[in-house]
Amino acid sequence: MLLLAHSSAARPNLKSKEYVKQYRRFLQKLKQARKDSGLTQAEVSRLIGQPQSFVSKYESGERRVDFVELQFLAKTFDKPIDFFRTPDDA
Repeated sequence: MLLLAHSSAARPNLKSKEYVKQYRRFLQKLKQARKDSGLTQAEVSRLIGQPQSFVSKYESGERRVDFVELQFLAKTFDKPIDFFRTPDDA
């Protein structure tokens, strides 16, 4: 059996201050995209078939957005996926 060693330096620390800072910037972009599209949280919730609290929770960071959801939201907001990247992602 082949075991691959993973260096802890190569893995992102999802609880680090930098990660949290980047995720907050992502959340700001998510909210900005909704506002740029002229939609309220209630309108987005109807478009995506989820309760308004779902939208509120992902905008506040209480709920994580997965990649498939992000693709759908990007399409809903008429934004390219790259719009949601933070400067440190590049």
